[in-house]
Amino acid sequence: MSSLQMWLAIVGGVVLVVLVAYNTWTSRQNQPKQAEPLVTPEELDALAATDLPSLQTGDLPSDLGFADMAHDLPQPDQRGQLDPLIDVIASMELDTPVSGEAALAALPPVRRVGSKLFIVEGLDADTGEWQVLRAGQFYSAFQAGIQVANRQGALNDIEFSEFVVKAQSYADAFGVTPELPDMSEAIAHARELDQFAASHDAQLSFTIASRKAAWSPGYVQQQAARIGFVPGVIPGRMVIAASSPGLPPVLVLSFDARAAMAEDPNQSALRSISISLDVPQVAPSEQAFARLCESAQALAQAMDGQITDDNGQTLSEAAIHIIDNDLKSLYLALAARDLAAGSLQARRLFS
Repeated sequence: MSSLQMWLAIVGGVVLVVLVAYNTWTSRQNQPKQAEPLVTPEELDALAATDLPSLQTGDLPSDLGFADMAHDLPQPDQRGQLDPLIDVIASMELDTPVSGEAALAALPPVRRVGSKLFIVEGLDADTGEWQVLRAGQFYSAFQAGIQVANRQGALNDIEFSEFVVKAQSYADAFGVTPELPDMSEAIAHARELDQFAASHDAQLSFTIASRKAAWSPGYVQQQAARIGFVPGVIPGRMVIAASSPGLPPVLVLSFDARAAMAEDPNQSALRSISISLDVPQVAPSEQAFARLCESAQALAQAMDGQITDDNGQTLSEAAIHIIDNDLKSLYLALAARDLAAGSLQARRLFS
């Protein structure tokens, strides 16, 4: 082999090594960021070498059973929820108390009128309080109701007529005559409330977009968990729970559900996530907007992302200040209408 051939072979080998190294580097750069292991390989080796005592069932404290854990779960609210402010209500006086079993059995098979729920409540014969129908109770009166407006629109003539038919049928089961509301007044109230709700609704969403490397679902979940988010019921969602059990979440973080359900989520590449706030659903005391801003900033910094609005525009401090002032005005307007954000009435109206 001549010196020229040898030189060309060496140069070719160097170029090949450089290309392999570059391709390896590029491949790693394009791989989505992965969650950090909670336990390092060294820690795993140390644990494996440790002679840990076995834990028998009898070693568990007897006072840590599942029955005690159930006390920490949110319990359903048994109180009545119908309110003349947002419901059309038909009253039914009874001659003699009726059992909860009979009251439940008389409910229609379809408890919905259009996009709105048909609700029946009973007046507890012992406490004198309106409550959700349940077995084992006795009721001295009933009231059937339907919401006059929600995010799907206002109650219309056809829906009102269907409500009257359902209320009359329920009253017939107990041989009583319902006191029905006036149709024209109910429809007028529905339209007015719907207009108010449409002009006082707010659902905010911040997007965090990746500047460079994409993220795996596990990486997003780990970073979000570090600032208080917990897994939601729907794949691709995490939430910051309200301070009181059973209430809607304060914030919702969401990303592509297909990535979360992929066969190998670590290979799924996410380039953006969103954090949203449903304003009327969350009480002002939760400081939701401040927490939205703080969460978005913390994740953007930790994940090398940038914060934008739904249109991809970078959010400035001035824009955030304007939104904050607008929300304060919105909270005052809702409270003045007895529809304070986070209240049962507001959560039902803005649903």
